[in-house]
Amino acid sequence: MIIMSRPFFYIDVYDGVQSQVVLNEETSKHVVQVLRMKIGEELNLTDGKGSLLQCQIIDDNRKQCRVVIKSKTENAKPDKQITIAISLLKNTNRFEWFLEKATEIGVTEIIPLLCERTEKEKFRFERLNGICISAMLQSQQTWLPLLSEPVEYKKWIGKLTPGQKLIAHCENEQTRQLLSTALLLSVDPLICIGPEGDFTPAEITMALDNGFIPVSLGETRLRTETAGVVAATLLKLT
Repeated sequence: MIIMSRPFFYIDVYDGVQSQVVLNEETSKHVVQVLRMKIGEELNLTDGKGSLLQCQIIDDNRKQCRVVIKSKTENAKPDKQITIAISLLKNTNRFEWFLEKATEIGVTEIIPLLCERTEKEKFRFERLNGICISAMLQSQQTWLPLLSEPVEYKKWIGKLTPGQKLIAHCENEQTRQLLSTALLLSVDPLICIGPEGDFTPAEITMALDNGFIPVSLGETRLRTETAGVVAATLLKLT
């Protein structure tokens, strides 16, 4: 986490060499009209790819606020790259809550899944990615999780490269606690979280056939979004 007292905003385009940045209309309005910032005041920007820019306002136009970059810091990616592949949820608010919390925790990538029991397939990428951006800024990070478009579980599961691949499910067969020492050897884990009603037996078998390790997230049955947050937290802290 980066401790900053200046207002913190996101820019979606930064080439790494420019000395000035023109903020988009939405950000400009927030800076000039909402925060009432003036020429000479300072703020921070990030491109969500590790760059932290300390900037000063040189033009407080409410539609095209311009800032000059006074200094730049490049923050390395987190040592552990955590990927959460999780089913979309019928209740959009619950999925949005998961995205917010996973971003705050520091998940690297989020892959929405379409499983046999997934009840919702509509996906508003711009809105959901915006939630991730807001959570990144709120938690004062400079790396934005990569949010992909939804993928069909059956087609996706067999295309993954080797690595530490985990699947959390509620079947009572051969699952191991996620905190088991044997599961903490890999640096970059990927974990699958199923929909309401869990993965089907066929989906679980498919994962096992493709090298996934079955894991348990505890003794209680968790909602999908809660399971995603628990998994992200355990993997982040170990």
